[in-house]
Amino acid sequence: MKLINSFHPYAGLTILFWSLAYVLTRLTLQYFSAFSLGFLRYAVASCALLVIILTAKIKAPGKADLKWFLLSGFFGFFLYMIAFNKGCETVTAATSSVIIAIVPVITALLARFIYEEKLSGIQWAATAVEFSGVIVLTLLNHAFSLNSGVFWLLLAAVSLGVYNLLQRKLTKIYSGLQASAYSIFAGTVMLAVFLPASVREARGAPSFQLIYIVILGVFSSAVAYATWAQAFKKAKQTSSVSNYMFITPFLTTLLGFLLAGETPDLPTTAGGAVILTGVLIFNFGGRIHDRVFHTKSKV
Repeated sequence: MKLINSFHPYAGLTILFWSLAYVLTRLTLQYFSAFSLGFLRYAVASCALLVIILTAKIKAPGKADLKWFLLSGFFGFFLYMIAFNKGCETVTAATSSVIIAIVPVITALLARFIYEEKLSGIQWAATAVEFSGVIVLTLLNHAFSLNSGVFWLLLAAVSLGVYNLLQRKLTKIYSGLQASAYSIFAGTVMLAVFLPASVREARGAPSFQLIYIVILGVFSSAVAYATWAQAFKKAKQTSSVSNYMFITPFLTTLLGFLLAGETPDLPTTAGGAVILTGVLIFNFGGRIHDRVFHTKSKV
């Protein structure tokens, strides 16, 4: 299988840009409210996607599917962005990335009941390995903080889990770009209730803060969600894609090193190694198991 035909590069690119979003969100919340940041981020994303949609002459969704795009926009961008930004106001980037890392578990459980998707014993074991890596990374770093922001982030995690299932449904009919773009458009329209406050705050913000918002809008939103939806389109299971979110805390820590000069320590290295091992087991453990035991059966 050629790499371009696999969901792995699309999911990996998304997680890279989402990990960057944790750091930039904390920085921009110093000048913007959670509501204004949510609108501005997706207003930028919508503008970028609109140019692509019009240039490529991509057709609009069918009327029968509008309700699904509205639901996708609500859970994936309106509710999620408000809850995520409110949580990040009082929770560290490390803690927020850890809480959002439970999304794969939520997605897997929802997919089990709604789409009747089943995970193998190896995949459940890999999920446990990944989550243990998150715990190692967090607790050894003493990075976990508990306050009201945690509950906002838990709401964000559930909302994103529902969004993942809606994207799975939409990408059976539409391309990854269509599924994400029209969902973002719907979410941005809902977030427009914060337009007046957003304009006031943008006028008084330093120019570098506006640059952060552009990066969040173009890369962590427009590009990231398009590649995320494309990953769902190419994957056989919803959980195969959402499982990549376990890597987020590790990447967030590494980006903290690159952007803020924070040197990775033993907990980061140990936790990251455990997480990556779990991801490899989840995606390739079944194949290795089948090959080993298939070979033995022939001996």
